[in-house]
Amino acid sequence: MTTNTKKRLASLDALRGFDMMWILGGQSIFAALFVLTGWQGWKAFEAHTEHSAWHGFTAYDLIFPLFIFLSGVAMGLSPKRIDHLPLSERLPIYQKAVKRFFLLCLLGILYNHGWGTGIPADFEEIRYASVLGRIAFAWLFCALLVWHLSLRNVAIVGVSILICYWIILCFIPVPSGSAGDLTPNGTWNAWIDQNLLPGIRYQNRPVDPEGLLSNFPAIVNAIAGVFAGQLIASSNLRGEWRTAAWLCISGLVALTLGWGWDYVFPVNKELWTSSFVLVTVGWSAILLSIFYVLVDILPGTRISYPFIIIGANSIIIYLASSLINWNYMRDSLFGGIIRSFPESWQPLLFVLTLLFVQLLILHWLYKRKLFISV
Repeated sequence: MTTNTKKRLASLDALRGFDMMWILGGQSIFAALFVLTGWQGWKAFEAHTEHSAWHGFTAYDLIFPLFIFLSGVAMGLSPKRIDHLPLSERLPIYQKAVKRFFLLCLLGILYNHGWGTGIPADFEEIRYASVLGRIAFAWLFCALLVWHLSLRNVAIVGVSILICYWIILCFIPVPSGSAGDLTPNGTWNAWIDQNLLPGIRYQNRPVDPEGLLSNFPAIVNAIAGVFAGQLIASSNLRGEWRTAAWLCISGLVALTLGWGWDYVFPVNKELWTSSFVLVTVGWSAILLSIFYVLVDILPGTRISYPFIIIGANSIIIYLASSLINWNYMRDSLFGGIIRSFPESWQPLLFVLTLLFVQLLILHWLYKRKLFISV
């Protein structure tokens, strides 16, 4: 890990922090508000804090692909071609990228609590697939494309991945199965995860949500982020407001294409279908345009500060959400105070104080310019 002190795009950190907040405990706020107010509308919001059962889309489905998109944005702010360099100069860059890939994969296994029984390990009981592993895969392959191809050719590769993935899942028969069977047991994803993915799958499902085949369309989320980053990096040429407008328009176009494709290739997070990629890229671009306006164009940095400090150390706080008992820490500090309030207020106060404890630690890191990245 490194300590990074360079200047950061505030809206990038703020949106990444907004994204992470829903993992850290923010997803419970709507249920708490329903307990406090009894308003049925909070139930509709709460429904979007859970993943879709299979086909379909909820706001919670956006969290993961948005994070991958933002990793591409960071790359796109200063993309570099290295294919013209001699191998001796390229080799350290490749080595660093591969080390980052394996470190994120290892941290993903750690987040999954490894094999759960301690050393000595039963390697068949480890869940190797992970959120961080998919982020590592998408980032590495996107980086290799950006380093060696023109942006035009990177776009062609991205489109080709989406079309080829559609053809594989919908038109090529699965061994002992049929083509176009998009049920949990009938897809190429299920066949590959059951036959080629080592270790165990998430909750022993037929398809691991971070399985092998669905890693490939996730690369396109990062590629789309690269183009968004390039758009922001060149904002001095066209103006910041125009850049924000182009981001929003591009997002609307992607949403339209994604939901149009949904009729023949359903939006599905666990399969990470091509239509799902377009829908999530669309929402990611729209959210980035909003945060770019509020944080980088308008003087909204102070308001967005809680999100910025989460986003600046997103990997470390993500790991901590699995490895640290935040509820115990919160209850030790505020449990007695919260329980002195009326019962209808307690769920909301538990959510807010949980976030407060996490923000205190992140504030301490941010003020000391300690940005822990991989």
